[in-house]
Amino acid sequence: MKKLIILRGNSGSGKTTIAKELQKRFGRNTMLISQDMIRRDMLKVKDGKNTLAIPLMKELLSYGNKHSEVVILEGIMYADWYQSLFQLAVQLYDTRVYAYYFDLPFEETLKRHQTKPNRSDFGEEEMRRWWREKDFSNILNEVCITFDKDKESIVNEIYDFVINA
Repeated sequence: MKKLIILRGNSGSGKTTIAKELQKRFGRNTMLISQDMIRRDMLKVKDGKNTLAIPLMKELLSYGNKHSEVVILEGIMYADWYQSLFQLAVQLYDTRVYAYYFDLPFEETLKRHQTKPNRSDFGEEEMRRWWREKDFSNILNEVCITFDKDKESIVNEIYDFVINA
């Protein structure tokens, strides 16, 4: 049965790291849709309420629903700007949407950002400008991931829950 995992939260919170680890763990026929990859690398568009990344993300979500056992969708994806994407996710996957929100303090995201390969692409000023405190979706039933959990325990918890659901 097709399943969708959504990982959202502020920049530097660990979404991409967890998404890649989950894709490895689930293995073959697991599709990873990264907001940054689509928006910054594929399309070279800015984020915003009507970003051109949303239509492509919707197409990829539909493709994944038809062709992949597990789809992982990850990115900042502000709740209000990406509402239509989340509505489509629920429409396609119904009760098989497993949504997680990375709820970390700003200082922790700054610290984590310093470990990333793209740490020199942007810094504290940009991260403060992008920051949204507790940007929960009113469409997704999100589980909070907090800073006190390490990478392995987050991956294990999500994997075990999704595999046994």
